[in-house]
Amino acid sequence: MSSNELKNDLKDHVVIITGATRGIGAGIARCFLSAGAKVVATYQSNDQAANEFKKSLSADEQERLDLRKFDVSSFSECQKFYQSLDEKYPQVHVLINNSGIRKDNLLPLMTEVDWNQVIQTNLGGTFNMTKLAVDRMLRFRYGRIVNISSLAATIGLPGQTSYSASKAGQIAFAKSLSKEVAKRNITINNVAPGFIETDLVSDLPEALKKQYIDQVPMKRFGSVQDVAGAVLFLSLPTTTYITGSTIDVTGGL
Repeated sequence: MSSNELKNDLKDHVVIITGATRGIGAGIARCFLSAGAKVVATYQSNDQAANEFKKSLSADEQERLDLRKFDVSSFSECQKFYQSLDEKYPQVHVLINNSGIRKDNLLPLMTEVDWNQVIQTNLGGTFNMTKLAVDRMLRFRYGRIVNISSLAATIGLPGQTSYSASKAGQIAFAKSLSKEVAKRNITINNVAPGFIETDLVSDLPEALKKQYIDQVPMKRFGSVQDVAGAVLFLSLPTTTYITGSTIDVTGGL
């Protein structure tokens, strides 16, 4: 599919991306902006990163970017966010649930507060944003929803019981919801990245990086663009018969 065809497919589409101003989220936002979409990019607290992200875009992309600051783990804040969109964007075409946190620790040392924050942000945020999006998508009998899950959902990683549980929950959530909304032309899928070149990976010790790369059949870390391409594919109007599924972007792990 050519870039012109992509632009025609997503022109005037309204795409909400949570956690969209840094890392994988920013890469996904750039991908959708390049495809001609209007992007509502949400973030929780880092104003500097959000402003730097906007400044890095072209003038046309900045015109189609709408930055919104709120906490996806709060249902009331999510309600206010969607209510503020209703007049400007009557239809939401795509929701990307990317916002997430990690508070890694061995289970005996993990606090209840840290467990609850991870579950409420990663899984609770997915519920909050998706429920309110589906309410609107049902009116138009159309929608595309993609959760950014993780390799940790299926293989588990030590110190990540909370993170792995939240990401596995997203996959089960999509499986169930897909059966509820399929007849309304609404799809919900997951993209599960493996080791991706972000700030989190670049800060790892070289010896640990080599250990991780040795585990990957492709012998390299993935790029943010690798993830964004899979997300874009699942969000296209022409991707009509894939729902309740998970695409692993892991280099073969």
